[in-house]
Amino acid sequence: MRKTVDLLNGNIVKSLTELAVPIMATSMVQMAYNLTDMAWIGRIGSAAVTSVGAAGMYTWLSQGVVMLARMGGQVKVAHSLGEGKKKKAVQYGRGAIQLAIVLAVIYGIIMNLFTPQLIGFFGLQTDKIVGDAVIYLRIAGGLIIFAYLNQTLTGLFTAIGNSRVPFTANCVGLLCNMVMDPILIFGIGPFPRMEAAGAAAATVMAQAVVTFVMFLMAKKDQILFNKIKLWEKTPFPYFVTMIKIGLPTSVQDMLYCTISMLLTRMVASWGDTAVAVQRVGGQIESISWMTAEGFGTALNAFVGQNFGGKKYDRIRKGYFTAAGLIAVWGLFTTGLLVFLSEPIFRIFIHEPEVIPHGVSYLKIIGYGQLFMCVELMTVGALAGLGKTFICSAISITLTSSRIPLALLFGATALGLNGIWWALTTSSILKGITFFLTFVFILSRLPDKKTE
Repeated sequence: MRKTVDLLNGNIVKSLTELAVPIMATSMVQMAYNLTDMAWIGRIGSAAVTSVGAAGMYTWLSQGVVMLARMGGQVKVAHSLGEGKKKKAVQYGRGAIQLAIVLAVIYGIIMNLFTPQLIGFFGLQTDKIVGDAVIYLRIAGGLIIFAYLNQTLTGLFTAIGNSRVPFTANCVGLLCNMVMDPILIFGIGPFPRMEAAGAAAATVMAQAVVTFVMFLMAKKDQILFNKIKLWEKTPFPYFVTMIKIGLPTSVQDMLYCTISMLLTRMVASWGDTAVAVQRVGGQIESISWMTAEGFGTALNAFVGQNFGGKKYDRIRKGYFTAAGLIAVWGLFTTGLLVFLSEPIFRIFIHEPEVIPHGVSYLKIIGYGQLFMCVELMTVGALAGLGKTFICSAISITLTSSRIPLALLFGATALGLNGIWWALTTSSILKGITFFLTFVFILSRLPDKKTE
């Protein structure tokens, strides 16, 4: 069985499926990391969930920073391979890893220098919750380098058409996380009870395992990684090109997280319990968005290589094929969140007074899942064309609308539910806008038939 998928030739559905299925499975494994943490933390109580949720916002914010390396490296490696320029692909691959390491060190230092101020932003009302959040952030944020390397290596493996390695590595990491979570959170055997700090430590350990496995497997690759020597200097123009490609996506992701942080501060006005509902609900919703984002990653590599090879008709066929597949997933997750909201939420939080709020969150957010899936898939396709600025312009504009919408809806009889409706409304608008934008861009590509 081939380890890499030929994205430039052959049946489009087969190529997309071979690449996308392991990526989507990887996304679901990564989702399982978060849900495993949340399930164990939820057994301590909603206060612990609130601590992890607040600190977790900054680990989410960090994912926007690493996009400078991941997106720039992934897109340019795919373009270079599509053009048949393997030496350029190696330069971009090496530069992406080097850039990820530098960004991780800087981010980790900032997270530890300003931890109290960063957690204080949310205005949490209980000292115990604040203290646990500070500890969680110092561990998870300070050791973010493993997450950064994993993101970047995943992007590079995807660019060469090998999505099986990230899947295998993340499965090993998930197993580690599932074992270490209860041991460190509750203190089993010789280990002390660490609660929120234990969840952070288990996650970092699992991420380190994933990094180790991916580096081991990279040594066997004959397309890109076997030619990369990390200690060699990467020409500065390569970094400039990658940052130009990755910057719009990076700004977009960080702004998206910043808006969520502002919404969390608004949610906190309804009490610390409301923050727990938002955190758990968001993790459950990741069933939808992480899978769609994984499919978008596959489409990014597919579009990137075919754009480099000037196979525009394959891009058109690939996009609409992907749209049909992701629509099915979006409708499935809508049904799951709307009709099974209560039993799903009960898995993570057991306090009777919290459950009705969680059920409302899942039902409301469920109605926007189809549109969110289309949005994330299309973001990957647009980035594959190198049009990350368009992605950012649309996403920043419509995601920013969540703040005034939340203020407007939250001031009505809807109350806290008004904030959830603001999220769903913006998701619907973004899905429609991204789809129409990409269809327009497709109509402007040359009518070059390749098959």
